Amino acid sequence: MAPQPKYLSGDQSAIDEFINKFDIFLFDCDGVLWSGDHLFPGTVETLELLRSKGKKIVFVTNNSTKSRADYQKKLSSMGIPSEIDEIFASAYSSAIYISRIMKLPAPKNKVYVIGEAGIETELRSEGVEFVGGTDPAFRRDITPEDYTKMADGSMLDENVGIVLAGLDFHINYLKLSIGYQYLARGAKFLATNTDSTLPSNHTFFPGAGSISIPLINMTGQHPIALGKPSQAMMDSIEGKFQFDRKAACMIGDRLDTDIRFGLEGKLGGTLAVLTGVSKKAEWEVEGAKVVPAYYVDKLSDLKG
Repeated sequence: MAPQPKYLSGDQSAIDEFINKFDIFLFDCDGVLWSGDHLFPGTVETLELLRSKGKKIVFVTNNSTKSRADYQKKLSSMGIPSEIDEIFASAYSSAIYISRIMKLPAPKNKVYVIGEAGIETELRSEGVEFVGGTDPAFRRDITPEDYTKMADGSMLDENVGIVLAGLDFHINYLKLSIGYQYLARGAKFLATNTDSTLPSNHTFFPGAGSISIPLINMTGQHPIALGKPSQAMMDSIEGKFQFDRKAACMIGDRLDTDIRFGLEGKLGGTLAVLTGVSKKAEWEVEGAKVVPAYYVDKLSDLKG
């Protein structure tokens, strides 16, 4: 069995040692700081404690429905101060990847978006053209005429070279059909993240990964994911803050995204918080591949 994590809740000396060990803390949001619109008690005080000790805080989220500016507003509404540069959302990572790393030659560099306004905002900030997304023309039932126009290509934008799939609260058969047609014609397949579920209001709902599954099944292709645990996001964070990875700790509620993100990024530590998706039993099983270095019952346990 893999070495088991150190339990910090209720052990003040262990908590002090943990906090003193790191200079920068990367925080997942949903399931750690809050669930839906419910702020976990003690969250604000815990973040204030870390800042008072000179620790750098970065909010790292896979939720692509919000832009960084939207997330800053949410943080502010909950009494959590932040700078926009401290926020790394998967929509932002996707826009950066498309504009600065892929650099597809014009004109075939337009993006077909399956997702919400957060993706559109970040694509615009990087000067990336797109279709789909929140456009009402795509939020409707498919018609017999649509089948014909997709088959002959007249309904498609010939300049689309990328399909970007994120969490879409208005997903439908038409959007998936169009996405498939672009992929079948050679478009690159990206996903803001591959989270299977979205924690909210003390339960779970379909995540962005559930949206892209039909396209994966149809094409046999797996998208390049730009959220946790993708190291493209880690590289972006490191490039921004120029920090020593050994002095950094990833704090999250999901083993398959947050903790794996920190482990594959070779950070100095990973802390699992048991207020979200993953449970203690998952790393206690024989052969568990993703095991955090530390864990707490809830984030506020760090303030003692």
